[in-house]
Amino acid sequence: MKKEIQNNKEYKALIESIGVLLYEARSKVMMNVNTTMVRTYWSIGKYIVEYEQRGNEKAEYGSSLLKRLSYDLSLRFGKGFSHSNVNKMRKLFRTFPTLQTLSAKLSWSHYIEILKSDEPLEISFYMKSCEKENWSVRELKRQMDSMLFHRIALSKDKESVLKLAHEGLEIQTVKDIIKDPYVLEFVGLPDSVMYKESDLENALVNNLSKFLLELGKGFAYIGRQYRVSLSGRHFYVDLVFYNVILKCYVLIDLKRKEIQHEDIGQMNLYLNYFKNEVCAEDDNPPIGIVLGSRKDELMMEYATQGIENNLFVSKYQLYLPNKEELQKQLEEVLREEDTIKDDK
Repeated sequence: MKKEIQNNKEYKALIESIGVLLYEARSKVMMNVNTTMVRTYWSIGKYIVEYEQRGNEKAEYGSSLLKRLSYDLSLRFGKGFSHSNVNKMRKLFRTFPTLQTLSAKLSWSHYIEILKSDEPLEISFYMKSCEKENWSVRELKRQMDSMLFHRIALSKDKESVLKLAHEGLEIQTVKDIIKDPYVLEFVGLPDSVMYKESDLENALVNNLSKFLLELGKGFAYIGRQYRVSLSGRHFYVDLVFYNVILKCYVLIDLKRKEIQHEDIGQMNLYLNYFKNEVCAEDDNPPIGIVLGSRKDELMMEYATQGIENNLFVSKYQLYLPNKEELQKQLEEVLREEDTIKDDK
């Protein structure tokens, strides 16, 4: 009797339906718990700030008030009220003084990471991106450590930077998926040690989930060493992806050293081959990215001039970028944009 029930299609469908229902219910419960926790911590932050504003005592980080609050709340209510956490509650309210601006999709752990930044534009970008991309806390931490906002913002004007901060990254054009530099610290290859291009390729494939996160939204892995056969000769594209948002293939060629002008010609050949031999009728033209550790800007400008294909040259680095340096560069971009407008 048990075997008959187990093998019955309708019974299996019943189990599946119940499973989906339970998963959805548990997800809603967790979301409600997270929302309630964030709202509660926001309210605690509000109480602290209001206490401070009445002139009772300053509540800056390290103040006796926060230390005392942490001690008394932990003693009375248990875990969750460390000195750092209590300070984050205060900062949550000061950063988002209106409760409605908080996202129901973000957990308290998300906000802990986001509030490590003091820059309003950066905070807004990561908040919007978490909502749109459903980043886990680990993914958010990796993107913040790699300075994703700054790396994207440095290629835009002030108006676009403000839009990026308030709406997150929208993949609408080919250029929206290009970064410079790409940060590949997760591959575990020391920058000072000699390695082959095949070593980098192997490391990227072995850490594919992290590489896809670095590439951005909509990427699907197709394969490595994709063979291109022409006139009896064989060439190989290092990595091939498909972007489901832009509906096009993305070809990546890896260069361990400085990118040379002949590398551009080779990628252009690959792109022409894909357009004529691989792409379906409803596919958009492919994108090619030559990715190297160094590039000469002037040489690359001349090498890519006149090429009609979507061909881009970017650098990669095997270490996390310097936050202060990128922040300074971004401030200069925004300042220059204001100067240009004032002159006009």
